[in-house]
Amino acid sequence: MSRFAKVLVGSLLLLLAGSTHVLASPLPRIGIIGAGDMGGTLGRLWVKAGYSVFFASRHPQALQPLVSSLGDHAQAGTPLQAAEFGDVVVMAVPYGALPALAKSLSAPLQGKVVLDVANPYPQRDGAVATQALQAGSGVYSARLFSGARVVRGFNSLAAASLAAEAHRTGEPLAVPLAGDDKQALDTVAKLTQAAGFAPVVTGNLATATLFQPGSDLFLQTLTAEEVRQAIHQ
Repeated sequence: MSRFAKVLVGSLLLLLAGSTHVLASPLPRIGIIGAGDMGGTLGRLWVKAGYSVFFASRHPQALQPLVSSLGDHAQAGTPLQAAEFGDVVVMAVPYGALPALAKSLSAPLQGKVVLDVANPYPQRDGAVATQALQAGSGVYSARLFSGARVVRGFNSLAAASLAAEAHRTGEPLAVPLAGDDKQALDTVAKLTQAAGFAPVVTGNLATATLFQPGSDLFLQTLTAEEVRQAIHQ
């Protein structure tokens, strides 16, 4: 090969490498509001997968031990800061807290993916939980977070199950997901895989009733195929 040809080939390789770099999408940033068992578990898994995670609670100073244990990809602050930080914002609080959060965080959540992992329990959350169960938790949450792209997921599994079964040997643990926005669903599905689980999209937000409290899929640790079979029975 002539010197000119070698230079030309080298230039093309550099150009292709640069194009690949430009086309590569950065990982979405994640804000988690509520850093209890569920929020803490999911956040740990995502940080370990290389995502930047912002944990938030009413008492941010109490989250410093968690953040310190996770390294540079984790930080903590207020719910407003988490909502502004995240491309994906996870609601991991009692369901009764959602109406107030939806109102106070309406502006920073516009157009963002909101992953709702909260479960409505009337005995704890009152009338809002009763209304959510009647309307369907996914549909109701979308009404609360108007303008956001809501996905329901992870709510059907206990935090302890997620911590124990992430990246397990053999068939991964399935996580049912529901949403009306395909791009938002795709984003959450990738996050689900990164955390060590198998995403199973049940359909639009109305289908979130299939895995809300009281459903056959609620708190069931199943494979993706088992979830699909249960849905189509």
